[in-house]
Amino acid sequence: MIDYFRRRPAARRAALVSPAVGAILLFMVLPLGLMLIYSFLQRATYGGVIWEVSFESYIQFLFERDLDDSLIFNAAYLQIYARSFGLAAITTVLCVIIGFPTALYLVQQSPKRRNILMFLVTIPFWTNLLVRTYAWILLLRREGLVDYGLEAVGVTDEPLGLLYTDVANLIGLVYSFLPFMVLPIYSSLEKLDFRLVEAAYDLGANRLTALRRIVIPLAMPGIAAGCILVLVPCLGAYVTPELLGGGKALMIGNLIQQQFGASQNWPFGAALSFALLAIVLIALVAYSLRFGRGALTEGR
Repeated sequence: MIDYFRRRPAARRAALVSPAVGAILLFMVLPLGLMLIYSFLQRATYGGVIWEVSFESYIQFLFERDLDDSLIFNAAYLQIYARSFGLAAITTVLCVIIGFPTALYLVQQSPKRRNILMFLVTIPFWTNLLVRTYAWILLLRREGLVDYGLEAVGVTDEPLGLLYTDVANLIGLVYSFLPFMVLPIYSSLEKLDFRLVEAAYDLGANRLTALRRIVIPLAMPGIAAGCILVLVPCLGAYVTPELLGGGKALMIGNLIQQQFGASQNWPFGAALSFALLAIVLIALVAYSLRFGRGALTEGR
């Protein structure tokens, strides 16, 4: 057997990649295929599906049926998607604003201090997201630690009651996804040749010009990768909006969960999932077209 693979490099490569291909087919392609099929089936009365082809789930996304069975435009689900995109976009921007200076500070430290700081950045990955989100409930609840601190320093005169608002939702999302922004930006900045920055100073550039013309453009692949890593999970976030938002303002993840849970409308839940998947794929293709070629060239 060993001699067989030695004589046939193509067969050796196929044998090496076959476990990964099998895992992708079994755990990604197969479930997605089932979801796609379910999205084109009819809803059963008590959950499950009726095996008859129907486009009703995709029609329901934009329209509702009147008493005479005519279609009326319904923007309710579009508003949920718009709210989710808005919240995810704000979260991404805040993560860039916080994450970029953090990553820039990290790469300018000594190796020993840098390792310690990187360890601190990755600590949230060691704790379950559910536990961390419950901790934020204690902080943001009425007359909680945040309210107490703001009143103590004189910023507010009475409790703000941040819990179960969009602000609490936003705080939780930024906290949850900030490491996903810091790490790819750090990876890009770590490869940066800071002699270019020194050359810019020698040519008369100030700090802001060097940052704008040298550092940010060279860190852009990391910033873009961080935006993808934050934006995409934010769109489908479920735990944080459910616990910190109190389920008052639905996001896409909560809406999909409702369809597979209380509403027992599996085809519509599958259709919503595929609408979200299509949007994510468009974002990934856009990233690949913008930065993929440059990354490959850089890799050479």
